[in-house]
Amino acid sequence: MNPTLTIPNLSRKKFTIDEYHQMAEVGILSANERFELIQGEIIEMSPLGDKHTQTVRRINKLLNSRLPSYIIDQQNPIKIEGVSEPEPDIVVLPFQADYYPEGVTSQDVLLLIEVSDSTLKYDINIKLPLYAEAGIPEVWIVDLQHKVLITHTQPVEGKYMNTTQGKHGDTVSTSKFEFTAKVDELLG
Repeated sequence: MNPTLTIPNLSRKKFTIDEYHQMAEVGILSANERFELIQGEIIEMSPLGDKHTQTVRRINKLLNSRLPSYIIDQQNPIKIEGVSEPEPDIVVLPFQADYYPEGVTSQDVLLLIEVSDSTLKYDINIKLPLYAEAGIPEVWIVDLQHKVLITHTQPVEGKYMNTTQGKHGDTVSTSKFEFTAKVDELLG
């Protein structure tokens, strides 16, 4: 075998959200597995661990109790430009009486929260730029490994211009609507 052998640059098939949904409908993508569509590619998601699940539940309860006039969506897809459909852990949406029958788009999202235990690099390097490019105004990453909350605001050309880090004892506030919480309440 020749160690200098190079593999040709092969093209990949990119999928649209509609094609992705059709694959699920006909059983190509199993309902027992978790996937996301990211920039046209189907990504298998990590299984949810107990600590992650507990944190998502805690944050969901906190937001629901303090933001009764908003919709708090948990682990449901958001549509981004026809080729991405990530499933963030939590999103805060303006209330709509019909509950978004055509699905949630990135333009609907006021705040998006990712809880990162084993997925921190993926959330920061892949999903965060996707969210910034889509214009999602604010993203919080709850980093369970380092016990910090990283907030990202002011998306410009695929990057968030303002990033802050909060730890136990700190307080965090949203930029697009009135909500303040202690980082301890989010981290547990």
